[in-house]
Amino acid sequence: MTESELPVVDFHPYRWGDPSKPGELPAAAAGALGALGVKAPEHGPAGLAEIPLPQVRLPEQAQAALEAVVGAQHVTSEHDARVAHTRGWSTPDLLKLRAGDASDAPDAVVFPGSHDEVVAVLEVCSGLRVAVVPYSGGTSVVGGLTPAREWFAGVIALDMRRLDGLLAVDDISRTATLQAGVRGPRAEELLHEHGLTLGHFPQSYEGASIGGYAAARSAGQSSAGFGRFDEMVVGLVLATPRGTVTLGSAPMSAAGPDLRQLILGSEGTLGVITSVTVRVRPVPKERVYEGWRFASFEAGAAGLRALAQEGPLPTVVRLSDEAETAVNLADPSEALGGGPGGCLVITGYEGTSTEVAARRLSAGDVLANAGGEALGTAPGEKWRKGRYRGPYLRDPLLDAGVLVETLETVTFWSNLDALRSSVTTALTEALSKQGTPPLVLCHISHIYETGASLYFTVVCAQAEDPLDQWRQAKTAANEAIRAAGAAISHHHGVGTDHRDTYSEEIGPLAAEMLHAVKRTVDPAGILNPGVLIPPVSGS
Repeated sequence: MTESELPVVDFHPYRWGDPSKPGELPAAAAGALGALGVKAPEHGPAGLAEIPLPQVRLPEQAQAALEAVVGAQHVTSEHDARVAHTRGWSTPDLLKLRAGDASDAPDAVVFPGSHDEVVAVLEVCSGLRVAVVPYSGGTSVVGGLTPAREWFAGVIALDMRRLDGLLAVDDISRTATLQAGVRGPRAEELLHEHGLTLGHFPQSYEGASIGGYAAARSAGQSSAGFGRFDEMVVGLVLATPRGTVTLGSAPMSAAGPDLRQLILGSEGTLGVITSVTVRVRPVPKERVYEGWRFASFEAGAAGLRALAQEGPLPTVVRLSDEAETAVNLADPSEALGGGPGGCLVITGYEGTSTEVAARRLSAGDVLANAGGEALGTAPGEKWRKGRYRGPYLRDPLLDAGVLVETLETVTFWSNLDALRSSVTTALTEALSKQGTPPLVLCHISHIYETGASLYFTVVCAQAEDPLDQWRQAKTAANEAIRAAGAAISHHHGVGTDHRDTYSEEIGPLAAEMLHAVKRTVDPAGILNPGVLIPPVSGS
């Protein structure tokens, strides 16, 4: 099944993906988990209907005003809708809901049907001091949907799903304008009708949306060939409590700072992105994915650096460390690399048959010269066909008593080995001290001439208090990232989980600049308060 053929489905509030295709752990996983000391919990997750909700605080005046803007049928405080819009998809978010904690639930969910309705909703909420959490895919894994609510009369989730259209296609310039609520599979379906693709395929693809891609600076697996999402955006329309901001009159400009880049990554704190104009490309005629084995992570990273700096770049490049290569949670009986030892590199090539053949041959020479061993197409195709099933495994792992979570960062090539070592050590020590020694996996999936991302997966037995267990590990990892001089996030974003570390990273003067911009576009401070930008009492 290709990306464009995946269905758009409504997810369960705390189980990932298509409800008709739940994830299952193979029997072979039991032994591996037992070695980590994993024990099944006494109680399963709370049923959706059993999850209690806080009393609705939204003033009647606000409810009436919102209904006047979007229609009464598009405003709801119904139980299941409030639960479904509570937090995002990080493991702590899921653990809280599974335990029956929906204390962060919005008072109401509002479904605008146009850009003008979004502006009107924000004007109402600003005047009545109601906090607004922009929501489309809801796939944040960094607390990006958990607002500070102390200074507000209520909180609404602004669900963008009705803004679900392809507004324009410019075949000559190869651009397309998509509304913010379009989910990943739907975007590809709409573009394929014109023979085009966005080429943006993060692992959250089934749930994430165009607006979320832009608001969080998303990076898809094909970033080597297509670029990150912020590199694809040539224009956007932003709704704020004070009106509309329209940016992007040309592909590039020297007319002052590029304000598109200020909005991209702003995580709903400066306004609600209602549409984006993006660069698109023809649907590839051919796709070939293959595997390579390197003796060590360092050797593999050197091979990837040669590709990034000297070329040619494949469309997809991924390097798994020794542990991730050896452990395949989807099928623990089979190593990803198809044999013992070493580190697996996945390369993918997309385009015309001529382009694919030429780049594959040249990139293969680079990898072979760096010490890589060609494994053929079987490992690459296996990875391509199974990659969207990865997130489905977290649910049965949590059911089994496993704590599993991810985090990522990015740094320069010269700092890569030290960063990987320090973060791995920090996670291992923090969890081992709690009596739950972890398995820490790492891979590179985004490379640049000057550096690369590191993506960590952590697996261990759940402690008695798994929320505090992960909090200690995450704090240690954040401290290690900062001490190494790396960025706190490459593509997951800031949210609330990284907010304080992000403030340290940019420094107090830059943080003050962000506050100044927010005061200009959002004087009442209603837009996703507490996310990205530290809250200020009374703001």
